[in-house]
Amino acid sequence: MNAERMEQELRDALGAHGVWKLKLRTAVNTGKSETDPATAARDDCCAFGQWLYGPTIDEQTRNSKPYEVISRLHRDFHRTAGRVLDLALKGNKDKANELLNSEFSKKSTKLTMAIAKWRNELKQH
Repeated sequence: MNAERMEQELRDALGAHGVWKLKLRTAVNTGKSETDPATAARDDCCAFGQWLYGPTIDEQTRNSKPYEVISRLHRDFHRTAGRVLDLALKGNKDKANELLNSEFSKKSTKLTMAIAKWRNELKQH
């Protein structure tokens, strides 16, 4: 896969994962969501996850440090999103908010920073 295409996928991922916080905040406030917690917890259901684990990424990229870091952070991000959503849908608004504003927020920031770093590295090559 060429660097330009990868950079575009990473840019798209930044936007899509930014939307997750809003979706989770809405679920916490309303107790409802179009996504179930099990699906939210999976890192291969979103468009970025499908790309990340899909056939277009070559073996060399899969064995790279940025890929390894992004995969781990993306998995952690989704697991935590699933936990927040589970709490929200069970009506445990306080715990859901606490998790959203602490652990999820930290994981989201780390993922965003790692994706941005990888994008910048691709632009330099």
